[in-house]
Amino acid sequence: MGPHPSVLELSQSLAPELVSLRHDLHRHPELGNDLPRTQQAVLDALEGVDLEITVGQSLSSVVAVLRGRGGLGDGGERPVVLLRGDMDALPVTETTGLDFASERDGLMHACGHDLHVAGLVGAARILHEVRDHLAGDVVFMFQPGEEGPGGAEPMLREGLLDVAGRRVDAAYAIHVYAAEHPRGVWFGRPGPQMAAADEVLITVQGRGGHGSQPQYALDPVPVACEIVLALQTMVTRRFDVFDPVVVTVGRISAGTVNNVIPDTAEIEATLRTFSPEHRDKAHAEIRRVAEHVAAAHHLTASVDIGGGYPVTVNDAEEFGFAQATVVDLFGAERWADMVNPEAGAEDMSFVLEEVPGAYLNVGACVVDDHTSADDNHSPRAAYDDSVIPDMAALLAELALRRTAAGAQPR
Repeated sequence: MGPHPSVLELSQSLAPELVSLRHDLHRHPELGNDLPRTQQAVLDALEGVDLEITVGQSLSSVVAVLRGRGGLGDGGERPVVLLRGDMDALPVTETTGLDFASERDGLMHACGHDLHVAGLVGAARILHEVRDHLAGDVVFMFQPGEEGPGGAEPMLREGLLDVAGRRVDAAYAIHVYAAEHPRGVWFGRPGPQMAAADEVLITVQGRGGHGSQPQYALDPVPVACEIVLALQTMVTRRFDVFDPVVVTVGRISAGTVNNVIPDTAEIEATLRTFSPEHRDKAHAEIRRVAEHVAAAHHLTASVDIGGGYPVTVNDAEEFGFAQATVVDLFGAERWADMVNPEAGAEDMSFVLEEVPGAYLNVGACVVDDHTSADDNHSPRAAYDDSVIPDMAALLAELALRRTAAGAQPR
């Protein structure tokens, strides 16, 4: 099946409207799972589209279902495809100097989620226009909280995957990049694409005393330092280098003055892993190292590992299908293989744990030399509006093709 003849034309005709939406969202960023203005902007942008819309009970999400009018003609189950766009911004003070820069102090769409929203709205409007050719149903997932505390999990708990009346068959998402990759070039990889990220807090419990008489105390400070070093040895000696584990200690805290041995010392770290197996093993090994190093010095250590986002895994078949659709729609020169996964984390991973799908990236660099641009999350991060209609077209085309393929795994 070739590209639907009107998808690219429709996306380009919608471009001014979608860019205007993106600029409005950029001026008014919101954080976390409570995005009332953003939610209303999405609802307003979907006016006139034939959708079944529900909003979140515990967060400012929008879920919309579009019923296709095409059909498989065999009486089988109609396939359901999910398309996702995240909506939240970051606590970053913008310094881009753009004429549509953030008007809210200390807040910025520094990760391009405003483009994601515009692209998903565009996909909904395109699919509404071509719904006579749509052989199934499409769920549009407008998600808060990707940057934290996490919006995908509560949306799943509220019934996201069954909102169309039957289980979603496949899910797709797109993320923009302000740097590192040329503008308009799509990239991704099968299997692990982004890391699992967990927060680690280790509290070393000792017994305080005077700095002149350490023999009467149980000093937690050198023990904490020893644990930090032991964690790095653990990474290099307990894990296969070809399935990486990264432990980064970002904070060590202990004491008040130089001549008092404190009761406790704290270590805060981030853990990045690229497989569920190594994630579980790393949790266990961190506990073992901290507890046993402390025990060797007659102290104790408690370890709290916060359940962060899991590994983002692209299903091999769904990824291959999505990559082929990119090439058909935009040409082979617009695709680049992603050799290694990224160590950042993404809560689309929760959706992809439940249903097969693909998470793709696209370069949106505003300058020709992408290696010199400021990256995502920078206060100077800027994104080229030209990719928005392309995102809308790809999402719509994925839904058209995937529903035409049927409800059964391809």
